[in-house]
Amino acid sequence: WPVEAAARVDEGLGDANRAAAPLHEVQPLGCFACDAQGTVMGGAVGRRWGGCCELQQLWVAPEHRRRGLGAALVARFEAHAMGHGCTVLYLETFSFQAPRLYASLGYAVAHESAHFPHGIRRFLMEKTLSAG
Repeated sequence: WPVEAAARVDEGLGDANRAAAPLHEVQPLGCFACDAQGTVMGGAVGRRWGGCCELQQLWVAPEHRRRGLGAALVARFEAHAMGHGCTVLYLETFSFQAPRLYASLGYAVAHESAHFPHGIRRFLMEKTLSAG
């Protein structure tokens, strides 16, 4: 793999994107759950730009799964996003990740791609955020 060539492509695309759009406005957003010792049990990490927010990563430690922590983290992430004026949240997830969780939290599939091996699908999901 030509690492230097790939780095140049990444750099060039970044330069072009920054010249075309005010990407300096993009801000990180996240929330985390820690136990009494300060060990991270899970987190939701993303970025916001204007009224849009992207949830890029949701992770819960295996020993804390299936207890509602993921849903609580998403709810807290959404609250932070709304606090910054975001009205739309979007994310990408694979069929082996958490599409059912997101659907149960009000996210709708905007696009589905079934071109992956082993029957794996990728979803782009969106949710309109509201105070109510």
